[in-house]
Amino acid sequence: MLLEQLNELLADTSIELSEQQKQQLVEYVQLLDKWNKAYNLTSVRDPKEMMVKHIMDSLVVAPHLTGSHYIDVGTGPGLPGMVLAIARPDINFVLLDSLGKRIRFLMQVKHGLGIENVTPVQSRVEEYQPSVKLDGVLSRAFASLQDMIQWCSHLIDNQGVFLALKGQYPADELEHLPNGVSLSQDISLVVPKLEGERHLIILSKD
Repeated sequence: MLLEQLNELLADTSIELSEQQKQQLVEYVQLLDKWNKAYNLTSVRDPKEMMVKHIMDSLVVAPHLTGSHYIDVGTGPGLPGMVLAIARPDINFVLLDSLGKRIRFLMQVKHGLGIENVTPVQSRVEEYQPSVKLDGVLSRAFASLQDMIQWCSHLIDNQGVFLALKGQYPADELEHLPNGVSLSQDISLVVPKLEGERHLIILSKD
């Protein structure tokens, strides 16, 4: 049922996934549903809703990633990082969260689904020091753009970018960006079967 739903949703996008990738996404939703009952990882309870609100909402970012190393800060149960890691095996992702139960879940997903290109890390973002040069910082429903820049600026050099998944266009936040950071791109994302606006805001250091 979930695989059928995923195929229908993908048909409305230009995203192409192998059968193995689709199966991994289905199994990820099944694990999320199973663990959610005990660990309360997401407020979305219905696996079919997860497929739209979590999987597709994360997948639409995949075509816009360049480079080879990203960090997903405040990843929660792996959104968008785990989904993007499945869709983009050519990119390495650090999945950062301060809560142990979420990291335990992500380790289970990593080993259970055989996903080699993710590294779950339990840490507060301001204390984390990456071991490799990162191309970008990802966040979904994490914080304001100002907070994201303040807490995550040490994670990237002047070539790296901040990628924030937002609902409505954050005009007010963009007006108050700190010195040294500017809007590089605003990409309107279309998520099949999801109501409301979605924007990928890409910020770069000047």
